[in-house]
Amino acid sequence: DGMRVVVEVKRGESAEVVLNNLYAQTQLQTVFGINMVALDNGQPRLVNLKIILEAFIAHRREVVTRRTVFELRKARERAHLLEGLAISLSNIDDVIVLIREADTPAEAKVALMARQWSLGKVATMLENVGQASTRPEWLTEEYGERDGVYYLTQQQAQAILDLRLHKLTGLEHDKIIQEYLELIDKIKSYLLILNSPMRLLEIIKEELVAIKDQFGDERKTEITNASHDLSLEDLINAEDVVVTLSHMGYVKYQALDEYQAQRRGGKGKIATKVKNEDFVDRLLIANTHDTILCFSNMGKMYWLKVYQLPLASRSARGRPIINLLPLDPNERITAILPVRDYEKGKYIFKATAHGTVKKTPLIDYSRPRANGIIAVSLKEGDELIDVAITDSEADIMLFSDTGKVVRFSESFVRSMGRSATGVRGIKLEQGQCVVSMIVPHGDGQILTVTKNGYGKRTPLSDYPQKGRATKGVLSIKVNERNGPVVGAVQVNEADEIMLISDKGTLVRTPVEGVSCIGRNTQGVTLIKTAIGENVVGLGRIDEMQVDSKSCNDTSKTIEFETDEL
Repeated sequence: DGMRVVVEVKRGESAEVVLNNLYAQTQLQTVFGINMVALDNGQPRLVNLKIILEAFIAHRREVVTRRTVFELRKARERAHLLEGLAISLSNIDDVIVLIREADTPAEAKVALMARQWSLGKVATMLENVGQASTRPEWLTEEYGERDGVYYLTQQQAQAILDLRLHKLTGLEHDKIIQEYLELIDKIKSYLLILNSPMRLLEIIKEELVAIKDQFGDERKTEITNASHDLSLEDLINAEDVVVTLSHMGYVKYQALDEYQAQRRGGKGKIATKVKNEDFVDRLLIANTHDTILCFSNMGKMYWLKVYQLPLASRSARGRPIINLLPLDPNERITAILPVRDYEKGKYIFKATAHGTVKKTPLIDYSRPRANGIIAVSLKEGDELIDVAITDSEADIMLFSDTGKVVRFSESFVRSMGRSATGVRGIKLEQGQCVVSMIVPHGDGQILTVTKNGYGKRTPLSDYPQKGRATKGVLSIKVNERNGPVVGAVQVNEADEIMLISDKGTLVRTPVEGVSCIGRNTQGVTLIKTAIGENVVGLGRIDEMQVDSKSCNDTSKTIEFETDEL
């Protein structure tokens, strides 16, 4: 019965997001407030649901009580008239003679009131009264039954004069007695309501149930608490995207499936359009519902939702991040980290260009502030280069631009507050700097990339664990041919990597196409760079799943799942 509406969702769209948009932008769901200010006994008062119910019950008590008093009064007045009629019928012969001898109706009324009347059958009626008094409130003691006789009132005398002849039959007499007895029962019930608070509440309940049974039907609209209050995030489809941040501060995100996998050595696609003097230096894979923790070169941290970033095409530059964050004139974002939940027992581990490291509980960053917070106190000339989420039991690997790497246990670094400076992680020579930090997981290889587009994979077991604050061991041999190290990531055979150059060119290639060789080597060509073009960024896509139909066709799109960089 009624209308059924079906919304067919396009392929690739989220039905939950479509439904949330219907909730937010149509009358499918309406949120309204209730003004809880009411007049209570003539005084304005802010009330709650309990007070409203108490006031309603008190009102119903008053209504039922006043109604019962009114009905009791009417029943007693009717019983009073029936007593008079019964008296006249019990003394019908005398009543007829009296009326016939009177000259006028007024004289007959006075004569009826002046005479004492025998009770007759009325005595039995009055015995059934018991505690249920039938005397009206206005009736004085001189009227009614007194000393075994009955004295009629003016109202009773008038009712006798108005009596029609057919009421004189025995059947009508029995009807009068029966009606009187029914009134007695009603008067008793009225008195019980007035004298018993519990019976009064029962009457209120019975009447409400009767209203429900008469008018209640199945509710078409569901009324709930504000459980479906929608935020902007509820209207955004949850999907994995590529987030890019250029050296000059242009940020954007774009769909991850815009890039097809290429073989090693491919020329790649344009990931973003940049100015001649700009280049993309930060790239990560995140979900649109993730929070981006933005760390600046001055050691401050800011919050952004991924969906708050501009969605742009591969050829677009994006939007200056300074328009999204309250950055100082000389401040720029140097590290970004996607976070879904702020779990206890998790830490944010930071590394600076001068080799300083520090870890702080993740929960310390769970309260966003519009103007940002201090994430790490930096020494003069130092800046933050990378961050990662750890569990206090991980290993930390720091890579320098000269091809050195140090691997040490995170337990060597104690937890510190947000404003602390940290401790030394790697010992550097003059002019050297840290370019990457890795928190290794499992047995994946370490992929190192250099400035001129060279790179290689090396087994994680080839990197020995040393103490903190040492010079480390060789990770890749650097010279003029391959250039300084620009980044390193941990990868698996099924992964893909993304390389980005300072000209905005991006190459996405399977890891299995990169040679796995020892630490003391220069690597192989990963991206063909033009004259004056240098590799500046490196990202990883986790768990690539290749379609069997497209294994022999490198132009086909490869399906995959993504994880954190």
